[in-house]
Amino acid sequence: MNNLAFASSDIAPQLLGGPTLLAFLVQVALLLCGALLLGSLARHYHLPAVVGELTAGLLLGPSILGNIAPGLAQYVVPQHAEQFHLLDAVGLLGVLLLVGLSGIELNLGLMRQQSKAVARISVLAAILPFALGFGAGWLLPETFVPDGISRNIFAMFLGIALCVTAIPVIVKTLTDMRLLGHRIGQLTVSSAMIDDIVGWLLLSVISAVVVAGEVQAGDFARPIIVLVLFLAFMLTVGRYIVRWALATARRTGESGTTVMAMAVLIIGSAALTHALGLEAVFGAFVCGILIGTDPKFKRTELPLVNYLLAPLFFAIVGLRVDITALGTPVVLGVAILVIALAIIGKMAGAYLGARLSGLGNWESIAIGAAMNARGVVEIVIASVGLRLGVINTEMYTIIVLMAVVTSVMAPVILSYAVRRLPGSQQP
Repeated sequence: MNNLAFASSDIAPQLLGGPTLLAFLVQVALLLCGALLLGSLARHYHLPAVVGELTAGLLLGPSILGNIAPGLAQYVVPQHAEQFHLLDAVGLLGVLLLVGLSGIELNLGLMRQQSKAVARISVLAAILPFALGFGAGWLLPETFVPDGISRNIFAMFLGIALCVTAIPVIVKTLTDMRLLGHRIGQLTVSSAMIDDIVGWLLLSVISAVVVAGEVQAGDFARPIIVLVLFLAFMLTVGRYIVRWALATARRTGESGTTVMAMAVLIIGSAALTHALGLEAVFGAFVCGILIGTDPKFKRTELPLVNYLLAPLFFAIVGLRVDITALGTPVVLGVAILVIALAIIGKMAGAYLGARLSGLGNWESIAIGAAMNARGVVEIVIASVGLRLGVINTEMYTIIVLMAVVTSVMAPVILSYAVRRLPGSQQP
């Protein structure tokens, strides 16, 4: 009894409260308010809401408010590491669920139907931007490579950042334009699925190597073996667990129970991959795929994720971005180079793959434009890289800006290309 009392009194001083709790609540309220207002404004102008949510963080962070009113900014931008950890924890929960929902959107049957065209488009749309990013990683100034990170790991990460796509942004854009059921939409989403799977696989391998502190080529064997074993487990035992959990939840007759089961499965899978030394978001993504393949599963939205946790995460991302760094000629030059390589690599790769599959010129351009959107996935990739220490703040800012620029470009170029399809009628 005395030991219990002692333990309780020892823990009590560590409980969240006082100025730390007040700062956390004020920060969450202001970030959510900014994300709500600017996200709605972005949608009004037919842009992804993520653009406005990111902008909210930029305006309230060191980039804008920190320079205009530093005294006021200290109430928004965390002043201590533990305050940022609180925000990160809430944001991470939203990211895991959001990535899980992205996995649910995968349509494996669609991928099989268009297998040859999807293979050509996805391979070229991944290899070309990855090669450009990897090459740029070896040529960029040494100041962009964090201490303790090998040039090879840095270059590989930059290649991954350039080759991924953003299924949530792509699906939303295609849906808004009534193209999701058209051949353009089918090929784009299917190809993007494969690119994202490859991206998460490579990211998990890099994450495991960095965490282990090993950067030799031979040291990639262990994380790859662990990755294969994890996938084998999820495709056998994991699939059974997912279907049993969802069936049990459905028997209650309450939709909320199914939503809770989904969240438990996604977060549990993320915890498993993290415990194995792989990236948590990959576990969430794979679990989402398994949930989506359940024949009795009905698509559902998670309002808590879409309208609270995810917007908060993107606003927090904006807080970490300091666009004043672009005032340095070297950083600005690198930003222009990286964004240009990302756009050229993805659009050219997808275009070539589509043309080799027999598609017309404007259809191929439309697919390339849609796949160029990086949005949510790119931001997650950048956040993971910053947390692992693979990239510094300057490169993080550049990658996030690339996500915003490409997400804004996608619907504009896609709409232009679709209007020029044979018959000049949008599908």
